[in-house]
Amino acid sequence: MEKYADLIHLDWTLLMVAVNILILYVILKHFFFEKVHHFMLDRQNAVKDAFDQAERTNQMADDRLGEYKKKLAGMEEEGREIIKKAKIKADAQAKEIVDEANKKASEMILQAQREIERERIKAVSEMKEQIAGLAVYAAEKIIERQLDVSGQDEIIQRVIDQAGNSEWQN
Repeated sequence: MEKYADLIHLDWTLLMVAVNILILYVILKHFFFEKVHHFMLDRQNAVKDAFDQAERTNQMADDRLGEYKKKLAGMEEEGREIIKKAKIKADAQAKEIVDEANKKASEMILQAQREIERERIKAVSEMKEQIAGLAVYAAEKIIERQLDVSGQDEIIQRVIDQAGNSEWQN
């Protein structure tokens, strides 16, 4: 054990090394350890605050995303409702147009029927005038010739044949 006895000497050097270590510890604790400790706490708090802020931002983004999705769904429903109303309005307008066209067509058909009836009455009237004219013409021919009854039949037949071959005048 003697060989280890030279390693530890209890003298003033050992006491000065211990005092220097103690002074160095106090100086480091006062100037370095406290500042490093405060720096580490501040850094830890800053990181924690950054994570909390990121979490709040994510939560706000999720909330807004939910709101936008609701608004989008509402807009889609509103769009469907607008299209539905427009289709109903267009159908009503189409029905109104068809009804008006049918009414005008009915009026035109009725007017055409009235016109046809007027033309028919006019044609009958003209035909009566022409028949009367033919009758007068036939009577003149009969009187001119002063023929017998068999001759009158022949003249009437000839006048009717001539009238049948000629076109009616309007």
